[in-house]
Amino acid sequence: MEWSEEQRELARRFRRLEDIPANERRYKCYTCHLVVDESPCPRCGEEHLTIMCPLDHCHCSHEVLSKIEYCPLCGEPVCPECGSHDVVQISRVTGYLQEVSGWNAGKQQELKDRTRYTVA
Repeated sequence: MEWSEEQRELARRFRRLEDIPANERRYKCYTCHLVVDESPCPRCGEEHLTIMCPLDHCHCSHEVLSKIEYCPLCGEPVCPECGSHDVVQISRVTGYLQEVSGWNAGKQQELKDRTRYTVA
């Protein structure tokens, strides 16, 4: 993923999502599927909102990708073509496919550290 200069500046300015000042934060509500500027959600009242990464744009039109990249700011998986953070990462483990989100932190880091090869 080629990040724009504006996106790289955001990654330099904030090291973690929690470093973003409260008045500049945006939140994702997974109950009503909105991006909101305040917590709790003004539409449904959900109080457990996640801080939205400023590099996320929420709309990925790609269905299946063969590789994944990681956001330089929040470390979450992103679509390597458009940079959207709304991706479901799956991997084959002992013969079956499984969502990576259910893995523990150590196993997820192991996946990030894997070397990938392209068979020509």
